[in-house]
Amino acid sequence: MTLSSIRPAKITAILSDSIAEDIGFEVGDAIVSINGSKPRDLIDYNFLCADEFLDLEVLDSQGKVHQVEIEKDYDDNLGLEFETALFDGLLQCNNRCPFCFIDQQPPGKRDSLYLKDDDYRLSFLYGSYLTLTNLTEKEWQRIEAMRLSPLFVSVHATEPDVRIKLLKNERAGLIKEHFKWFQERRLQIHAQVVVCPGINDGVHLEKTLQDLAEFSLGEIPTVLSAAVVPVGLTKFRPQEDKLIPVSQEKAKEVIKQVQTLQQEFYEKFNSNFAWLADEWFLIAQEELPPESHYEDYPQIGNGVGSIRQFIKEFQETAKQLLPQKIEEKKNLTWVVGNAVEKAFQPLVRQLNSVENLTINLTPLNSDYWGQEITVTGLLTGEDIVAKLKNRDLGDGVLLPSIMLKDHDTFFLDDMSVENVSEELKSPIFIVSSIYDLIENCS
Repeated sequence: MTLSSIRPAKITAILSDSIAEDIGFEVGDAIVSINGSKPRDLIDYNFLCADEFLDLEVLDSQGKVHQVEIEKDYDDNLGLEFETALFDGLLQCNNRCPFCFIDQQPPGKRDSLYLKDDDYRLSFLYGSYLTLTNLTEKEWQRIEAMRLSPLFVSVHATEPDVRIKLLKNERAGLIKEHFKWFQERRLQIHAQVVVCPGINDGVHLEKTLQDLAEFSLGEIPTVLSAAVVPVGLTKFRPQEDKLIPVSQEKAKEVIKQVQTLQQEFYEKFNSNFAWLADEWFLIAQEELPPESHYEDYPQIGNGVGSIRQFIKEFQETAKQLLPQKIEEKKNLTWVVGNAVEKAFQPLVRQLNSVENLTINLTPLNSDYWGQEITVTGLLTGEDIVAKLKNRDLGDGVLLPSIMLKDHDTFFLDDMSVENVSEELKSPIFIVSSIYDLIENCS
């Protein structure tokens, strides 16, 4: 990465009552340098802004350069938000994993849907997963120097030949050497294993989890946790991939296998260590583990315990905010993926206990992706229109914001919320939190 590739950090928001607001920063301004250094990303920006004396080179929206001097306390935040966390561009993936969701999409959609993120900085900042196969020596040195930990790593298999087969990259076979690198520097990772039946399941899965557990021993564990996730396939995937969908029988097998290992790990670490994504239980049509099973939810980003957490938070919020009665009758259609139909039934009953309120849970699968069982986040505008058009939707449709790419106004098939609303001839209420859900029902 060269200095010439670093773009000024464009400001998109200024927090009220902040240093930046007091100084007079405006949306559209951009940070060029801080104390003579050009920040590559939000990590550099935060590090450089920790100084008490700042000399900022700022480019305004008219192209004029300004020098701004700031004196502040060490831990004061300037109050700026940026267009992107990466000022020098995204480090993209150089693997060719057959199960990669990016490659399982139809062509012709907006460019952002095809970006393959394999960037350690987004892993550190936001918990996205990377493979460690595309890091240069300079990037490894930066991870060490700035103590960027924990990182989130897509492991999939620890046996070199199996991981190389999955990632189609010879460097993938170095994964255990990479673990040792983290161990020697007392840095930590959370691991992810996407199970592809017939490739890295069975004895390979057990070997992978046992190897990961070995790196969890010691005063400072290198591997903090491991998530086991079922492969998700769509009808757009390359036909030569030879991947097999996870069946109900396979899901039951993996649940039993991992739960047996969890008992072993708990005796060693006083923790389950390896975690099954909720999807395994939904595919197997088995009850989710109790809330106490998930400890401090170390793999919530992988959907491990997310349903249990949602149910718990809903019940706590509903106890405080859900009224016993609303004045005017209200009838709403709540659209979710059919994977959560059974789990959400108690929530619907609780909502429908409110006098004058009727919530119709409408679980859908995705014909767009060619899936019989679909998580809510993969429902598209096309799915919703095809299945709900010309139906009585009551006073409107509740749509979880997780269906929208990066929480904007477009679904994964490029349809907009406005398009869907017009097709259904019904208002749509985007639900981004449990508070939003209850607020729309009150």
